[in-house]
Parts: sequence; C-alpha cells; structure tokens
Amino acid sequence: MNTPRRSGGAEQRPVLCGFGSEFQSEAIAGALPVGRNSPQRPALGLYAEQLSGTAFTAPRHENRRSWFYRRMPSAAHAAFRPLAHGGLAAPPFADGLLNPNRLRWDPMPFPEHPTDWLQGLHTLAGNGSAEDGAGVSVHLYACNTPMGNTAFLSADGEMLFVPQVGALSIVTEFGVMDVPPGHVALVPRGVKVRVDVPGPARGYVLENHGALFRLPELGPIGANGLANPRDFETPQARFEDDAPTRLIMKLGGQVWQTELRHSPFDVVAWHGNLVPWRYDLARFNTMGSISFDHPDPSIFTVVTSPSGQPGVANCDFVIFPTRWMVAEDTFRPPWFHRNIMSEYMGLISGAYDAKEGGGFVPGGGSLHNRMSAHGPDATSFEKATNAELKPVKFDAGLAFMFETVRPFRLTRWGHETPLLQPDYDAVWSGFAKGQS
Repeated sequence: MNTPRRSGGAEQRPVLCGFGSEFQSEAIAGALPVGRNSPQRPALGLYAEQLSGTAFTAPRHENRRSWFYRRMPSAAHAAFRPLAHGGLAAPPFADGLLNPNRLRWDPMPFPEHPTDWLQGLHTLAGNGSAEDGAGVSVHLYACNTPMGNTAFLSADGEMLFVPQVGALSIVTEFGVMDVPPGHVALVPRGVKVRVDVPGPARGYVLENHGALFRLPELGPIGANGLANPRDFETPQARFEDDAPTRLIMKLGGQVWQTELRHSPFDVVAWHGNLVPWRYDLARFNTMGSISFDHPDPSIFTVVTSPSGQPGVANCDFVIFPTRWMVAEDTFRPPWFHRNIMSEYMGLISGAYDAKEGGGFVPGGGSLHNRMSAHGPDATSFEKATNAELKPVKFDAGLAFMFETVRPFRLTRWGHETPLLQPDYDAVWSGFAKGQS
C-alpha cells in the first residue's frame, strides 16, 4: 500500500500502484480467501463473484478479470426497464452523420438547474460498433450535483474520464478515486460507478468499445519513458452500508433501470487485474526531438487500444503537456498534415500551441476526420515562423487527443448543438501564397 505525492490537490487516499498488475485489497482483514477464488463458505458470509473483462479463454497476457467478495450478489435485482435518456447513444448511430469538414465546438455551459453527471452526459460522436466490440464514443458532460442514490454501469465499453473543471469523486465497486482536472481515470466495462461532485464540473469521457487500453510499446525509447507503470493508482477496497439504489445500465446505447434494495458498492474485498485506475498527467515523461523536426504526436501517447492491425490503434489517448522544445531550424508547433487516423481534440487548460488565434478554448473540442487537411492557424503559423529559435518551455496549457483509425460519425446532438462553431474554417484564411 502506498500513499504517493501527487499534484493537483487529489485526496490522499491509500492506493495500489502499477499498471496491468495482479492486485488484492480487503476492507476487513480476513475477507479474502487464501489459495482459492470461490470457497464453499466465504468469510463473513460474503458472496464470491467474478467480473470478466475479456473472454475466459483469452491468452494469459491479455486476460483481465477480478474477483469480488461482496455482501450481496450483483444478481439480486429485479428486471431492467427501459429509461429515456435523450443524450446517450452508442455506435453505429441510426442517424449518424459522417462529415468531412473540420469541426469545432464551444464548451458545454454549466447547467442552471440541479443536474448530476449522468443527466449531464451527452454523446457527441463515435465510430465502429459497441455491439461488435470495436471503435469508440466521445461523450461530454456538465453537471453540478452528486448522483445520490443512483449508480451507473456501461456494458458498451470501458470509460476514460478527462475532467476539465471540477474534481470528480468516482465511487466504484473497487473503491473510490478522486479525480481533479489534470488527472484522468479509467473505469472498466461493466463496473458500477457513482460520480459525485462538490459543485459545477465539466469534462470529457472516452468510451472504448474495442480492445482494452494498455501502455504503448516503447520500442527504441527503451525501458523507461512516457507513462510509467508505477504512476497508475488503483483504489483500495471500501464498502458502503445498505441503501436502496437505482441502477442504470447502458447496452448498445439504450438505457435501462432497475432498483436495488442494497448499495451496489458493497465489496468488502477483491483481487484481480481488471481494475479501475487514476493517472496524474503531470507525471508523463515527455519525449521529443533534440536535433530537428517536430516528432509525430504518437510520441505523446499515454495509453492505447490496439485495432488488431500492427501499429494501428483502435484509439490512442495522447496529451500535449508542458515540455521543452529545442529543435534547430524547425517549425515547432505540429505541422500541416492529412492523416489516415481521425482526431478529436480537447483542451483542459490554457492554450494549444497550434491554435493561438482563438476559438479553441478550455472545455471545447475539435474534430478532424480521416484525410481532412489541418494544422496551425494563421496566427500560430506567423508566430512560429518568425520566432527566435532557442530553447523554449511550452507551459501555456494542457491539450489532449483521442486518435482513432476509423472516421467519427456525429450524433444528431453533436451536429445540431449550438455549441458547434460555424466559422472554424476561417482560422486557415489569410495565408500568403508562396513564391514560385
């Protein structure tokens, strides 16, 4: 058990450190069985229950599962009933729009009335098929109240939380994660959550329908660098007293509800390698050029979900953090390019060094689908072209990217929301024509 130092004011709860490890935790000593998973009579009258994140027969290096020892089995609930939730969907969308244009959105406004995380969650775009286990969805949230006696689970994919304003307290069956802006957290598919907030909160959620996120291979970088495994934090076991709870489930984008006579956060002990985690983005060990040319943005990958095709990601989660830029005779912001991958970008704080002309603001986002031409705006281009080339520390902001091999389709809400900026293309006007 470790209680490491961290930035951003995250609460000092005891945590387990590591990525892809076998963990175990118990809130009451002796609750974990020894030498077996499912004893005839578990200690304390608990119920043994396995949660599988991969097929039973997945190769050992890919297999992810955990065992719970809980006060009530998850099966103890009545039938689910359909629940209307106009904001949520899962690909393939019945009315999805595939748009070749460069798109950008303003931040979601904070709600004027009491709104919890689930009520304030809206699906913006996605690709692949949640039912077929491929692709991703991008959701946005804006909320101001805790979820109270409501819990949620997604059967469609694992969820990567990226807060932008306001800390989240994510209660899970494994324990609690406090996730302020500047941190991210992952909740595995099927794990029940309750998201509590002390006040207004806003951010992004990437739902991964494909292969589970893992750390990228380092290749010639060597043994160390980028996101180091020891910096990922998994919560310790914690359970709640009985409390009637409404359980909401998403399957294939459809939302269902049932009632429980107990709290679903009643796990007294657990062990396994399918776990939630939190990561402080300030601990990312940034790599870059020290001679010439700006590197490909893949060098900033925190975690990746492979597609099955070597070197091609179902989704990469990439960040653009504080870093030194020292290359010689080099245009230092990301260059103009067209890409077989599709890119959704968000901004957690400050500014992005290729979009200094305004319009790309914290809480907002942009989408450049497959082979759409994009790059620095005119203001950023002019500044970088005429900059004195000396070592410069970029510490103006923190941006991120969800990069995926498939093009994104917009939901109807993503296409029709007034947050969509009508004049994004104008950022590339005003360039002088090169001399022939």
